Formats: sequence, C-alpha cells, structure tokens
Amino acid sequence: MIQYIIRRIGALLLVLLGSTFLIYNLTAISGDPLEDLRLSTEPNAQILLQQAIEKLQLDIPPPVRYFNWLMGILGLGGAGASFGLTVEGSAVIDIIGLAIPITIRLVIISTILSIVIGISIGIISALRQYSRFDYSITFIAFLFFSLPIFWVAVLLKQFAAIEFNNFLYDPVIAPNWMFGFAFVGAFIFASIVGGEKKRFFITLAGAFALNFAILSYISATGWLLTPSLGPVMISVMALGVAFGITQLSTGISNRRVLIISLALAALTPVFYFVMQPVFSETFEGSMMWLLAIATLGVGFVVGYAFGGDDKGPAARTGMIVAFLSAGLIVLDRFMQSWDDYYNNEWIFGRPIATVGDSKPDIAGDFWIMGVDAFSHLLLPTAALMLVSVAGYVRYSRASLLEVLNQDYIRTARAKGLTERTVIMRHAFRNSLIPLTTIMAFDFAGLLGGAIITEQVFAWRGMGTLFNTGLAKFDLNLVMAVVLITSISALVFNLIADLVYSALDPRIRVTK
Repeated sequence: MIQYIIRRIGALLLVLLGSTFLIYNLTAISGDPLEDLRLSTEPNAQILLQQAIEKLQLDIPPPVRYFNWLMGILGLGGAGASFGLTVEGSAVIDIIGLAIPITIRLVIISTILSIVIGISIGIISALRQYSRFDYSITFIAFLFFSLPIFWVAVLLKQFAAIEFNNFLYDPVIAPNWMFGFAFVGAFIFASIVGGEKKRFFITLAGAFALNFAILSYISATGWLLTPSLGPVMISVMALGVAFGITQLSTGISNRRVLIISLALAALTPVFYFVMQPVFSETFEGSMMWLLAIATLGVGFVVGYAFGGDDKGPAARTGMIVAFLSAGLIVLDRFMQSWDDYYNNEWIFGRPIATVGDSKPDIAGDFWIMGVDAFSHLLLPTAALMLVSVAGYVRYSRASLLEVLNQDYIRTARAKGLTERTVIMRHAFRNSLIPLTTIMAFDFAGLLGGAIITEQVFAWRGMGTLFNTGLAKFDLNLVMAVVLITSISALVFNLIADLVYSALDPRIRVTK
C-alpha cells in the first residue's frame, strides 16, 4: 500500500509539473497584461511600465519565467513560498487567502447535499424501476441535467428572491397556488410510497389533505414572517428521524436499536427547553462545535451501553439520531431569529439576497449572522444543486441497477437475507464504486470555484478570481487558481483509488 501511494504521488507530481508548465506558457503568450499602460498618454507612463515589467518579470521568456515562479512557490526564491504579484501589484497569496473560504463555503455545501440527495433519490428510483416515481424522476433528472447553470441561476434570482421578497410583504398564499403545491407534494410522496392504484390514490388523497392543511395554516398565521418548529413539531420530527435512521442502519426489526433510537428522540423536547437559555444572544459559534461533539458522544455512549450484541450498529445509529435530533433544535433557534433579521435596518424587508456572500454593514449576534449566511447561500447553492443532483440521480440509478443484476445478489436473496440487508449491505456498497470517481472529480473542483454561479451572484471566490485573471491576462493570479485546483484534483484522485479498495476487497492497490 505504501509503495503504491509513493508511486502514485510521484506520477501525480509529474502530471502536475507538465500541466502547469503548459498552462503557464499558453497563458503567458495569450495576451499583454500591460496593454493599457503601453497605450497610456500619461507623462510617467513609461516609468510605470518599466517598473511593472520588472516586478512581473515580463522581460524574461515564459519558459524561464515559469521556473522562477515554481521556485517561488516552493519557497526557494529567498522570501518564502509566494504566488507572486498581480498586475495591480497586490500579493496573490493574500487575495487567494480571502477567496478560498468563500468558495469552500459555497461549493462544498452544494456538493455534499447533491451527493446525499442525488444518490438517495437514485436508489429509490432504481428500486422502483419503471414505476410512476421512476418515470417522473427520470424526466425531471434529464430536464435539469440539460439546463445551463446560468439560466437556472437567473430564474432563481427572479422567482426565489425578487418575487418571494415581494410576496413577504403580504404572505397570503392564493388558493390556486395552495392547491398546486399541495398536489405536487402529495404526488411525489405517493409515488415514493408506491403500491397498487388503490393504495396510490388513497396515499395521494391523504397527503394532499395534509399538505393543504399545512399551507392553509402557514397562510393564515403569517408563519413565513415568524417561523418556528416548537417542541411538538420537533418531537414528531425526531421520532420520524429515529424510525428512518433505524430502518436504514439495522432495520426496524432490530427492536433493541429501535428502542435506543426512540429513547434518544424522546429526549429531544427535554433538551429543547434546556438549551433555550444557552442559545442566548451571547452564544458563540465555537460553542456549537462543543455541543456537536457532546451530542455525538451521548448518542455513542447510549447506543454502545445498551446495544447488547449489536453495540457497533447501535452506537452508530444512536450517534446519527442524536445529532439529527439536536440539529432540529438548532434549526428552530435560527428560525426564531428570522423575524429580527427580516426587520433589520440593513435588510429593508428583502431577506433573500441576490448578490454577495454576506451583507457588508449588518451587525448582530451569532444567530442573526447565521441567518444572513443562509440567506446569501440559498440561491447559489440551490442553483448548483439542481444541476448536480440530476447527474447523481442518473448515475446512482444506473449503477445500482447494474449491481442488482449480478449473480451474488441473486445468491444473497436465495440464502434468505432480507431485502434491506441485500440492498444496504451488498448492492449499495458496490454501486458506490463507479460513483466514487464522480465524487472525486466534484470535490476536486471545489477550490476551483463555480465560475458562472459566482459571476451571477457576485461572489468573489476562486471562480471569479480565475475569470478576472483571464480577462486581465494576470498570469500569477490565473496560475494560483490553476495550481490549487490541480493539486486538489490529484489528491482526490488518489483518495478515490484508495476508496476503491475499501469498497471492494477484490481491488488490490499493492501491485
């Protein structure tokens, strides 16, 4: 394994060296970064031009300049590791340092959500092959997969931000919209449940009635202006989480694990009231990490202590249930701050942001700033998700269907294993092997940024810097983004190779 990793790293370094050398020289000869200065009629233009040439080393041939740049990156240039200067004379490393957190915050959330949601829907679609749900998901997946990202982003800005902000001035849902939303939601739920026509229409009618009642309550009470879940709704949702996670982890038939999950869910309303004084205006973000670790610890201890012969699965299930149930409490606290955020003097009654990664002049506690971050993340994350989820749905569906037709799956069923065990422990794990490659490339592109999405929503992340560098022929800025993206691509490619062997023992990486 170690020899394999060393060989792979050596090969990847050679690839990195060759690719950066090629891109550097092609970018260097593509344009003149000092063209405006050369055409300037200012008296000191020639002096400024000569100074810029010396700072950017433009009097040196690009191949030689590349190795000077590489020496600076490696810290062998005499002043430590450096990406050089931009055309304006700013330090590239400082600009990159500000852009990377912005890009990570935008793209990593959308990528993780796309993977989880896309694979989940794809699995359900594969298990219900040729059903109403499968046909519907296939149509929607192909639709969003074919849509250009800039068009999706513009539509979201218009209807999910501008029109929704206008709607919040008088948040009363019209009967026709209420009927439409209730029917679409009910149809999706009934399609997931499946069954014969009679069962389908009964489920459809029940879900429609429930959705219509919820929307009527939201419209009548103005819930969108003062949203909250409350202890009752949190308790109901926590119990749903307990049943769902237990079914996926061990199956509801494992009564011991189910009781542990339900017990942890039952504690949620108690901790709801306990945590309200803690979640005060003086609450700091660092405390959230401590609470998360404590929550996972409680779930692990309870599951392991009362898990009996299934200590491992019980501890794992307990940790997930405890974490998600506690997340409902945190979500409710953020929702309670929505009213204060909406009425903030810097928001002007338009809470869904269309540009930027934060409101420059807004001030508030941890909860207000969290709502502000959510407001700015909502649209670009949704735009990236709508396109990415469609791809993961199609790939995961095709991969699982291929695995389900293998001989060892038929053997597992012939041995009398439950369908849940066959799917979760045998088919699902092997269906992830081809998806690992796609995930690796998606994660590798994180630090490269989402160029189009960042442009539409005016996020100054890595994608925007790359576009700016190309427009101004700013070689050092372009190469900084290229180098970071290339390194992340190579690293995640290596990780994908190692994950293959973990998912399938038949894949050996020692030779």
